[in-house]
This record gives sequence, C-alpha cells and structure tokens, in this order.
Amino acid sequence: MISRRDFLQASMAAAAIVGGSGFGNWARLAAQQRLTQDQLLQFDTFGNVSLIHVTDIHAQMVPIYFREPSVNIGVGPNKGAVPHITGADFRRFYGIEDGSPSHYALSSGDFAALAQGYGRMGGLDRVATVINAIRADRPDALLLDGGDTWHGSYTCYHSQGQDMVNVMNALRPDAMTMHWEFTLGSDRVHELVESLPFAALGQNIFDAEWDEPAEMFPPYQFFERGGVNIAVIGQAFPYMPIANPGWMFPEYSFGIRDEHMQEIVDQVRAEGADCVVCLSHNGFDVDKKMASIVSGIDVILSGHTHDALPEPVLVGETIIVPSGSNGKFVSRVDLDIQSGRMMGFRHKLIPIFSDVIEPDAEVAAVIEAERAPHMDTLSEVIGQTDGTLYRRGNFNGTWDDLICDALLDQRDAEIALSPGVRWGPSLVPGQDITREDIWNVTSMTYPEAYRTEMTGDFLKIVLEDVADNIFNPDPYYQQGGDMVRTGGLGYRIDISKPQGERISDMTLLKTGEAIDPARSYVVAGWASVNEGTEGPPIWDVVEAHIRNMGTVTVSENNDVEVVGL
Repeated sequence: MISRRDFLQASMAAAAIVGGSGFGNWARLAAQQRLTQDQLLQFDTFGNVSLIHVTDIHAQMVPIYFREPSVNIGVGPNKGAVPHITGADFRRFYGIEDGSPSHYALSSGDFAALAQGYGRMGGLDRVATVINAIRADRPDALLLDGGDTWHGSYTCYHSQGQDMVNVMNALRPDAMTMHWEFTLGSDRVHELVESLPFAALGQNIFDAEWDEPAEMFPPYQFFERGGVNIAVIGQAFPYMPIANPGWMFPEYSFGIRDEHMQEIVDQVRAEGADCVVCLSHNGFDVDKKMASIVSGIDVILSGHTHDALPEPVLVGETIIVPSGSNGKFVSRVDLDIQSGRMMGFRHKLIPIFSDVIEPDAEVAAVIEAERAPHMDTLSEVIGQTDGTLYRRGNFNGTWDDLICDALLDQRDAEIALSPGVRWGPSLVPGQDITREDIWNVTSMTYPEAYRTEMTGDFLKIVLEDVADNIFNPDPYYQQGGDMVRTGGLGYRIDISKPQGERISDMTLLKTGEAIDPARSYVVAGWASVNEGTEGPPIWDVVEAHIRNMGTVTVSENNDVEVVGL
C-alpha cells in the first residue's frame, strides 16, 4: 500500500508535470495580449477543501509595481534551495520562459522593460474578483490572511489601520494572524481586533507577565467545510520585541514555541480535526524547520519573507505555501481529505495582473471611500525618477540608497543607516514620485530620523548583529529582515564566517579612509526600536531631498562586497 508520504510526493510531482499546480499554463504565455482573466483563474477543482491565502499586503489597496529580489542568499541547510535562487537561475529551475508573464511577476530580470508591457499588479478590488471566483467554484472555501495587513501606507498610518480593516472586511476573511499590526500599539490593536468579524489567531502570543496564552488571540479555530473539520492554527511573527519596538506591546511575548505548537496540533487532532492548517508569519525558512519538528500539520500557509513560489515545498508530510506580498498573488490550495488524512493536493499561485483582472465593484467602492479624502495629498508630485526604484533583496535597493542619501543630506551626517525592511512598491523609469510613493516605503509608527554619534567599533557591532540575524545557518536565529542599508559607508561581508567575523574593510566613502574603531562618526538613521527617539519623520526627510533633486538618479551601489557565498 502506498504511504501517505509517497502519495503526497506523487501528487506534487504529477502537478508539476501536467500543470495541475496551475503554474505551467500561465508561465508559458508569450505576451500580455494573450493573458485573459479566465486563463488566470482556470483551476481543475480537486478534493473537498479549498484554502485561499493572501499575506503581507502592507496596506497596498491599489495596483502597484513590485520588483522581486535579485539577491536572496540562503545559508546552512537552505543554501541554493528555493526561495534562495533568483533571476535566471530561478527561471531555469521552474522552466519559466524569458519575457513571459511569470518572468515579470516572479523574477527581477528586465523588470523595467517588462513592466512597460505587463503593467501594474495587485489591487485589492482585483484580489476580490479572484476570491469571488474561487468561492463561486467552491462556496465554502476558507480565506486566510497571513498578516502584515494593517501597515505600510499613508492612509493606513492616518487611520491607524482602520482603512485596511474596512477593505479586508469586504473581502470576508475567515481568520488572520499578525506582525506589523502590533506596531499600532496594544490599545489600538485591541480596539481593532475586538471589532473584527473573524478571529486574529496566534498560538505563540502569550501574556508576558504570566507566560500564558493571550486570551485576545485564540491559538486556533475550527471550521467545518465540505464535511471536513479543519483546524486553523495561527502563528504570529515570533521575533516581535527584537525586530520591532517591544515598548509598543509590552504585555505580550512571542517566540516560535514549537512545543506549544505540537501540543495544539495534538489537541485539535484529539478534538476531531481532519485537517490541520498553520496560518504562519514565521518566514519561509523558519516554517521549513518548524515543519520538520512539529508533526501533524497538513499545510503551512507561509508569510513574512514575501516569497512567491509557483509550487508548494514539501517537508515531510507538510506542504508549505508562500504567497508573495503587496497583493501581487493569491494562492488557492485544494485538498483531498479522507478519514482524517490528507490524500493529495492541487495548488495555483494566481498572479494579479491589474490590467487583465476586472475590479470587483463593491470592494472598489470601499477603497475609493477610504482614499478619496486624501487624494490631493497622495497624488502631489514631488519629483521624478530616471531609473527603477525598488526595495527588496539582502542588500541595498535603489529606494534604500535614495533614503540613505536623504539622511546624509538633510541630517548633515557622515553615515546613514536604514532598516532592511522588505515592504514597499517599486517605481519604473520616467515615473513621477508622488507623496504616496514616499509614504509607501517609509510609513511606520516610529518614523523619527535620528542624528547621533557612533564609534567605528559600535558601527561594526551593529553590522555584525544584523548580519547574524540574516545569515545565521540556523533559521531559528534569523530574527531580522534584510541587511541594514548603509549610506556613506562601505564594507566587506563574508557570509561563510561566524558571528563577529563577517564584517571587515569598513570605509568612510567620502574620504576613502578606513573606519577607525575609536573615532566617533555622525550617523543618521530611522526606525529605531528605542523609546523616545527624536527627529523629523523620515517621510519629510525624503520628500525634502527629492524636491531638491527634482529628477532622482540613483546609480548602482557597489559599496558592499559580498563574499563567501
């Protein structure tokens, strides 16, 4: 008799061969003109359960450009494994034709040129159309939101997340989990969560004082769909107080909490769960490790690291499904659940080509209502760009370089530091830079652009600490985003070295001199996790710099030498 593991592996292989994953069809389309909404939505319904997954929307309601990373380095057991292959290597791995829609949607190469033909992606009114089509085919499909939803835009900041709550409620999710949401502050998070018509789940959200599960965030919820009892377990971002300011949510502690996760999985199985789904904001590599430790999870819907893969990854008997970011994709996963066992699956990563998918009128009206009072402010043109502005990758993107340049210029600093966050849409050459565009890459609740002094020795400590958060071989110690972005400072990083030995050859770029460990340097930065940080908000700093420039030109950054790959 075939084992469950063998059956799952066979199902995945068959999907890849015949296009049952839904990827092959649109991957081979040669030009935008051949794309249709019907093609993007086509799916051979399978089994008796359907899951719909969106994640890391970062408050992007309307269509955007978003360039995928060209550098995404894997270390330890994940070296050379997806999602840590990019560009042409990624396209070869999945059999993606150069110039195809999937090249544009999933890969960074020739981004600006392909953007001219394929246009923007995303838009929650288009996402609604896709969700409604899936529900028309499978009326009891579960819609699950992986978090990083109430953060990342002008309107989200000024409404304290209410705009995104209103729009997402129109999509009718069944559950969500959280990360950046907590940076609205505990009081606001409580207010919004209490208003939701669905649950915010987190088995790893604990009361910090009593070290007990937090009552406001249930660890799981049961759903009966297609005659199947489905337990959805939430996994919030585990490293909140490290990556974000703990003083904003002092009553909570987080962590991965594998042992508690195993207890919850065992508990829901004992309570009659036929299928266990983990709605996770761990990040992909952390999810892979968790799947190898915790048994009994059928599906992990993966978020946080913004990875978009056209096929799930199988770890043991668990399938891991990442669904990209910024509203670019919707994942549909159909499962065949029989007698409490997952017997097979079918998956499709649906790209939201904004010029192809018709907007849903109801959700479009909600979006319009949220944005209309702010349109004059949002649409004001601050400057233009003559190159692609993007943020995504292990090291500086051009948006990051522009922000660092603004800090150096406007804060009269020798060195600039900018956080290695993954969120923020791209702009293409010749595009106006509006105030909305600036807020899309700077909006957060701790935006102060500080100006301080740091010794050369302390700067090295900062770089070493962040590097270990990214390049520690154990995914459970990868607690940051991408590498801190630097302006005015060059350095060499050896990925293969242990903590404390990765960073060398630090150079002050304006003089070419080596950084002196004992000397103090004037440093400007933003997004400090320290309470009481003072300075102008980063969006004002960047806006002033762009106004002075008029047309933005950001050259290729060669100030970081990466070795040891």
